[in-house]
Amino acid sequence: MDIAMLSMALSQSQVQHQASISVMKKAMGNAEQQGEAVRNLLNSSNVSQAPQQIHPHLGRTIDMKL
Repeated sequence: MDIAMLSMALSQSQVQHQASISVMKKAMGNAEQQGEAVRNLLNSSNVSQAPQQIHPHLGRTIDMKL
């Protein structure tokens, strides 16, 4: 194998490596954005009060028989 072919193969390998790292960084950025959006959505919704707003009479009294 001559020097020119070896140089081209090395260059192509480096380009493929840089492309895969770029794709991985993009995927990580998208995952962070989606995670933050889910976190914001959970923080903005008041889940603990939702059942009480739908059925305000439920869960306030307990029937006990001894």
